[in-house]
This record gives sequence, structure tokens and C-alpha cells, in this order.
Amino acid sequence: MSHTIGIRQAQKLKTRQGLLDAALGLLEHQSLSSLGLREVTRAVGVTPTAFYRHFDGTAALGVALVEETLGSLHGMIGAILADTGDSEERLDRSVELIARHVTAQPAHFRFIAREQHGGVGEVREAIAAQLRGFAEEVAEALGAEPESAGWSREDLLMLGGLYVDHMVLTTSALLDAGPEGEREVVRVARRRLRLVTLGRAHWLDGEAVGSQS
Repeated sequence: MSHTIGIRQAQKLKTRQGLLDAALGLLEHQSLSSLGLREVTRAVGVTPTAFYRHFDGTAALGVALVEETLGSLHGMIGAILADTGDSEERLDRSVELIARHVTAQPAHFRFIAREQHGGVGEVREAIAAQLRGFAEEVAEALGAEPESAGWSREDLLMLGGLYVDHMVLTTSALLDAGPEGEREVVRVARRRLRLVTLGRAHWLDGEAVGSQS
């Protein structure tokens, strides 16, 4: 009995992944709001009824694509932030990580770039929630560093948001530039991150001057 259940579960997961992959392929040429359920099921070779065993609708499928694309980045970026050592090296590794992911999964990141401000509210909210999660993780990691002594929680979240906004901009730039322009995008991304880092080092200087006046 357990063997049969295992086979059924494996087939269910295979069908679900097939629906996600088919949708991603179709979304290369259209937005999620225009994607038809029957288009997806036809591409996989299943009935619309089978689709509803996995997703409530195309919006739920879109949310799953968001989780598939961005969810895996949390652990990787967290590991980089947790590394000790030179901060510039960590920033370089972060940029390299983004470039590697975009190169490996361009369709996923084109979907995120298009739907971040698209017409499906649930998907916009899912993307925003993932990015807020990134910002909070970055803020927590940066808050544990000596350079953040005296920083407020609000300011740390603002700094984390700056890094995440930079990640999103870099992703879009990489998609637009293509393989031939990747080196220049990475170069500029590293310089911009260093500028943010320099600003971080002197962020409290202004408050110190203000408190003396």
C-alpha cells in the first residue's frame, strides 16, 4: 500500500511541476493576467479538473512560481551574509550569486520582473512579501555587525531595503543586457553597492553633528 501511495505522490508532484514549467514557458510571451487555464493544461496534457487538484486558479499558480523563483535565494543570500571577512568580498559574492541565478533561470526572473507591477494582485503581494523578507534578513544580519552599533531598527530595515532594491534593479539590468552585457552590469552593480557601503559607514555622522548643535 505504501509503495502505491509513494508512486501516486510522485506522479502528483510531477504533474504539479509540469504545470509550473508549462505556465512559465507560456509566460515568456504574455502576462499572467492573460494566461488561460486551458492553455496550461493543454501544454501538459491534463484536464482542467486535474489542474484544480494542484492550484485554485492561475493566480495561485503564479504565487507558486514566485515562491519557486525567490524562495531558494533566501538560504543562499543568508549564507553569504553570515560569512565573516571583508564586506566588499561578500558584496561581490552577492552580485555573482544574482548573476548566476539570472543566467540559469532567465524565464523565472523575467516573470518576476513583469509581474512585480502586473495586474494580478495576489502575485504582486507575493513578490512584495518575498522582497520584504529579504530586506528583514539583510537588516538582521547587518545589525549583528560592529559597524551597525547605534543604528535603529528602522534604519537597518531601510539599509536592508536599499540592498534588496539594488538586487532587483541588477536583475532587471542583467535580463535587458543579455550574456554579452553581463560583465558591465556586474561591474556597475559592484560599484553601486560600494557606494551604499560607504554611506553606511558615515550614516551616524550627521546625527552626531546634529546632537552637538
